[in-house]
Amino acid sequence: MTRILVVDDEETIRLALRKFLRSRGYEVVIAGSGDHALQLLEKESFALMLCDVRMPGMTGVQIVPQAIERDQDLAIIMLTAVNDAATATEVLSSGATDYLMKPVELADLQQAVDRALHKRSELMEQRRLDKLIREEVALRTAELEREKESLRLMSTSIAETLINAMEAKDLYLRGHSQRVAELAGQLAQELGLEEKTCEDLRVAGRLHDVGKIGISETILNKPGRLTADEFEHVKQHVRIGLDILAPLFHIKQPLKYVEHHHERWDGVGYPLGLSGEAIPLGARILCAADTFDALTSKRAYREPLEPLAALDHLRADAGKQFDPRVYDALVSVITRRVTSQSTASS
Repeated sequence: MTRILVVDDEETIRLALRKFLRSRGYEVVIAGSGDHALQLLEKESFALMLCDVRMPGMTGVQIVPQAIERDQDLAIIMLTAVNDAATATEVLSSGATDYLMKPVELADLQQAVDRALHKRSELMEQRRLDKLIREEVALRTAELEREKESLRLMSTSIAETLINAMEAKDLYLRGHSQRVAELAGQLAQELGLEEKTCEDLRVAGRLHDVGKIGISETILNKPGRLTADEFEHVKQHVRIGLDILAPLFHIKQPLKYVEHHHERWDGVGYPLGLSGEAIPLGARILCAADTFDALTSKRAYREPLEPLAALDHLRADAGKQFDPRVYDALVSVITRRVTSQSTASS
């Protein structure tokens, strides 16, 4: 049975409304005050509340928002002996379904109850449909995110296969990309960047040198200083890498970091000669991580530097090649790493 709560401070009206509504097949509960009504709404469920506007203590106007807070599906019809347009507007705007004048014609009351219950059913069905749609959208979004992540991992894996093939041929590059990826992610964390940016940098670090597969091994492993022409040839690895990685359009941000990781803070880097804040922060971080790992790795033309010696060597380039803030983060990360390794070994 549909349950209706009748709220009125006059007992004769409460009883008369209960008698009529029961005769129409409804289960009716009565309350003589707003406080009592709210107590009932806390414990029980009703489809409709008939509520007097003017009552001692808590008025009907005050009851409406609190009743809806307890049950958003509750239909509410207000009853009043005073034709007050302002009050009618207030209760209707706060959530009441209808507004009837006393004395109420029973036929009018029945029509108002029918309208209110019908509107309640429509709103409940609409909320149900909205919830189903939200759940379906959330489900499909999650599926698409999983598919996108799977595609990203597969694509990155293919690119990493190229890098592994390149590093397998070059003793001096072996493991470089992975180390740069790890350090770039640590620098991003040190700078307080969000985890998505940290992961983008790890991806960029793994992919940043893929273009070197198109660079002559003779030049890459040359023991002496490169000529101007040879350096121009080496600079092409950025363009070659972007051409190779172009199909990975869904990792747009990491590719942006790869594109600009040889730009310099002072503007004399490549490929575009960007400077300062115009260089994406991720590219500035990748530049520092790449340079540090190169200095601390063995090359054909020199022996590796110790980590702290490499930091000293790079200090002069803070504000020139490197963003000073990124250099400071590099110092913090590497110093902490060296201290940790020293403690572990002792």
